[in-house]
Amino acid sequence: MGHREDLLEGAKRCLLAKGFVRTTARDIVKESGTNLASIGYHYGSKDALLAQAYISLVEGMGDAFEGDGTVDETVPGSLERFERVWSNIISTMKEPGSVWRLSMEVLAFGDRLPEVRAHLSVAQREAGRGLVPLLMGGREEDVSDATADTLGSFYVTLMTGLIAQWTFDPVGAPDAGRLTVGLRQVVEAATSAEQGASTDGAP
Repeated sequence: MGHREDLLEGAKRCLLAKGFVRTTARDIVKESGTNLASIGYHYGSKDALLAQAYISLVEGMGDAFEGDGTVDETVPGSLERFERVWSNIISTMKEPGSVWRLSMEVLAFGDRLPEVRAHLSVAQREAGRGLVPLLMGGREEDVSDATADTLGSFYVTLMTGLIAQWTFDPVGAPDAGRLTVGLRQVVEAATSAEQGASTDGAP
């Protein structure tokens, strides 16, 4: 590997061990066997490197989201697929030292990590774009910006809430089954309301 890859791998190890706030540039240099100048040359800054390292850690969990392959046996967009995918995602939140705790650090200490927060804010749209085909089928490259900003944003918001609940209250945090029941109730209420409005407006 070159210095760029060494820095990224070193930063990932530092994040998992120390988090965003406590990781210094010297920590990364020591862990990666590189030098301070390499951080600026390849990534621009330590915070930009840490943001990229976090994104890389999350991307590395893609296989866990798909689980044992049974997601593909479900109908895209169905409640069954919704439950299966979120069950896989939630399982990653239950693991000791879950990478998701780093998201909570950015939320809690974002004012001390403005560059990290800025980079991750931009990455949120792409995160949503990646979740859409996982739940709805299709290919990520075919997800439009409009869909990423609506349905994708909905999924990212749901994930952020789950991360917060599993971080602070793992005993009471909802599992995929409860989420699916809640979604079914929302869909049924909305459908009933639309049918009622249609009936009220009928001649």
